[in-house]
Amino acid sequence: MKKKGSFLYSQKAAPFVFVLPFVITFIIFWVYPLISAFVMSTQNIGAVSREFIGFKNYAKLLKDNVFHQAVANSFEYMVLTCALLIPFPMLYAVLLDGKLVKGKGIWKALMYVPALTSVVISGTLFRLMFTEYRTGQMNVLLALIGLPAFKWLKVKWTSEIALLVLCCWRWTGVNTLYFMSGLKSIDKGLYEAGSIDGANKWQMFRYITIPLLKPTTIYVLTISIYAGLSMFLESFMLWAGNDSPKNIGLTIVGYLYKRGIQKNDMGYACAVGVVLLVLAMIINFTQLIINGQFKKEEK
Repeated sequence: MKKKGSFLYSQKAAPFVFVLPFVITFIIFWVYPLISAFVMSTQNIGAVSREFIGFKNYAKLLKDNVFHQAVANSFEYMVLTCALLIPFPMLYAVLLDGKLVKGKGIWKALMYVPALTSVVISGTLFRLMFTEYRTGQMNVLLALIGLPAFKWLKVKWTSEIALLVLCCWRWTGVNTLYFMSGLKSIDKGLYEAGSIDGANKWQMFRYITIPLLKPTTIYVLTISIYAGLSMFLESFMLWAGNDSPKNIGLTIVGYLYKRGIQKNDMGYACAVGVVLLVLAMIINFTQLIINGQFKKEEK
């Protein structure tokens, strides 16, 4: 006769017991909301009633020019942030990992501080910095060289600069720490061997550091794609709301918020959210396939 509670101490059951909390959390906070969002996207949701309308919300999205602009804005933001927040943090990590930099612990702490700052606070500070009034820091700099005040957040390309500066200020340090952790896994003997063979610093960086940092680079690229497409609060705070001039700062999540919260059209907002998820997954799976993450390792 088996002892009471022997199932919990079984070697066969133990893995399932340990995995169970994750599975339950995954189902409750990811699978269920995803299914609910898709179901709601096929409905016309009123204050007290719901009406099934099939895929009319998705058909409406195809003709929605504001949604198309939001997608274009988010895509541009994603591409530009990936272009800035991967190579530069990698270079900073290599520099910090070298022997020339002293007080590495202090530099690491300082670089992580912006990520701890609330987006509400940082967005407000950057809005004041890029304000169209003469008291804004950017216009103060223009005044020093004899140029008039500029309406930074009312022009497309300068508003993108403001968003990118805010993003880089917050996340450069975090990505640098990711790459520094990746550098720790590289055998230092490879650099010694390269030095003996006559390789210079650039050659060792190109042929040793970059290839061996590929797993970290793919991870940073993956989270940067999701973060770029799902950006909302930075834009919301930079323009003190969700109504930027001619929608130059409107993102996909911002449009979701506008339709779902401001206009109380939850069915249409859910359709926007489902499309966002599909776009993010397609882009990320494509880059993972290109980077060979689904290839079987040869024995």
